[in-house]
Amino acid sequence: MNEIDQLAFSVRTGGSAAFDALVVGSYDHVWRFCAALVDRQSADDLAQETYYRCIGALPRFRGDSSARTWLLSIARHVCADELRSRSRFRRADLDDIERTDAPVTPDIADEIAISDLLAKLGANRREAFLLTQIVRLSYGEAASICGCPVGTIRSRVARAREDLITMLCATDGSSQSRVSSGCLA
Repeated sequence: MNEIDQLAFSVRTGGSAAFDALVVGSYDHVWRFCAALVDRQSADDLAQETYYRCIGALPRFRGDSSARTWLLSIARHVCADELRSRSRFRRADLDDIERTDAPVTPDIADEIAISDLLAKLGANRREAFLLTQIVRLSYGEAASICGCPVGTIRSRVARAREDLITMLCATDGSSQSRVSSGCLA
């Protein structure tokens, strides 16, 4: 049993210091996952919401998977709720724009190029890629978080890689760069 797992079990028995240590020991993984799934500006709030939900769910933590996997699963649900909420607000905003005939101005993203590329991936592929390649979870842990077989995670990661390469090749204007990066002219 690793340190994070031990802390999760200690928190169940009422150790508030253990909860603080659990947060400190796992916050970086949770924050990076939230930042990658939603955006960097919201990651602090989403991580905080993850730990808030964690408090209520800790009595049900049985240790079937690692505490880190369990926390990232909670974070995944928090991020999904946030994205659903944003989607509802965007639809309402679009309805308002259509009613007022106001000109639509593009939203300029502050994210780095790789974040933009990851955002273009389908949700399932992006989650699998982020969990295994960015957060560095095993395929088994990622499968547990996503609630699917390990083979599905492997397939999603492979397809995400193919999609990213295709997007990079499509946006690269230099034939020299395309050849050196493996893209065919």
